[in-house]
Amino acid sequence: MNTRVSSLFDLSGKTALVTGASSGIGHHFSHTLAAAGAQVILTARRIEQLEQAVTEIQTNGGSASWLKLDVTNQASVEAAFSNAMTQYSRIDIVINNAGIASGGNALDVTEKHWDDVISTNLKGAWLVAQQAGRCMSADGKGGSLINIASILGIRVMGGVAPYAAAKAGLDHLTRALAYEWARFDIRVNAIAPGYVVTDINRDYLNSPQGDKARKRIPQKRFGRPEHLDGAMLLLASGASSYMTGSTIVVDGGHLQSSM
Repeated sequence: MNTRVSSLFDLSGKTALVTGASSGIGHHFSHTLAAAGAQVILTARRIEQLEQAVTEIQTNGGSASWLKLDVTNQASVEAAFSNAMTQYSRIDIVINNAGIASGGNALDVTEKHWDDVISTNLKGAWLVAQQAGRCMSADGKGGSLINIASILGIRVMGGVAPYAAAKAGLDHLTRALAYEWARFDIRVNAIAPGYVVTDINRDYLNSPQGDKARKRIPQKRFGRPEHLDGAMLLLASGASSYMTGSTIVVDGGHLQSSM
């Protein structure tokens, strides 16, 4: 096999930081990055789950460590990135994944509910992105920032107003930062998943209401975290060196159907 082709998605020697890595997509991506050769820094608020995930990666022969990080707290974000830079000297890849789900009629959304969703899903993503940009631009070597968006930031459905607003903001933030940071060789892209089964939504997707949602997907099935691996590895690696400001939709064709 051509050496250049076989090494396109190789992340050996790269350092990747993942937010929201204690569960769900962040947890899965941490394993995938380690399997591709990256040194992975798992971050989240739940330390016990982070420790367990790091042990799993190391048992499988990967390189991983953890740092506590609350994306809604600027001091926490700054401290985590500072510690990561001290430990690894640079950060090549950041998976900006931490987020919370929400639901409910817009007329019933409280100010606290709105603030919690926006604080985590948009403000938190911004705080992480800003620190990533500062670290990646410091030595002139650039890097890849991957925001985890959603198809609900592109087209909406009922009962998700705060979440949809936050993800739409994140999608636009991706393009704004890509434009501004291209001069630093920092690539900023996003992945917009459709319904992907994780612990946070498993009960809903297994319910009669979830089954109705499944039938509206052209592929007639929900996604799994591993279905996002191709898009993530593309954006994390040199294979996407001429991509920035892009949002890759991975949804089984859901956007082409009625919600």
